[in-house]
Amino acid sequence: MSENGLRIDKWLWQARFFRSRSLAQRLCAGGRVRLNGNRVTKAHVMVHPGDVLTFPMGPHVRVVRVTALGVRRGPAVEAATLYEDLMPPQSKKLDAGARPPILAQRNSGAGRPTKTERRATDRLRGR
Repeated sequence: MSENGLRIDKWLWQARFFRSRSLAQRLCAGGRVRLNGNRVTKAHVMVHPGDVLTFPMGPHVRVVRVTALGVRRGPAVEAATLYEDLMPPQSKKLDAGARPPILAQRNSGAGRPTKTERRATDRLRGR
């Protein structure tokens, strides 16, 4: 860590948003991270406390404010002190409870579907 800041890929890794630093580097190199609204294309861009980061995580877009620069990749409790989540609370509830719709369901232990059942399932799915 230096007085000037910390590399964005290293900070994302230390804050436990990504499993490895190379994944964070790839996301930055792909231009999918925004720092204070500006697109980041290099992993060596420095972040400072107070900066706002926007980046995709799975099907969601995360918006966080950097509150501190990490010294190491520690436990999740320690990593949570490095940022403030700026996502609206109501969208978190909706996303957490959302599940994909179940198109066809078979009871456990019912065995393999018959040809007629498989064709009915295909018709239901629109194939």
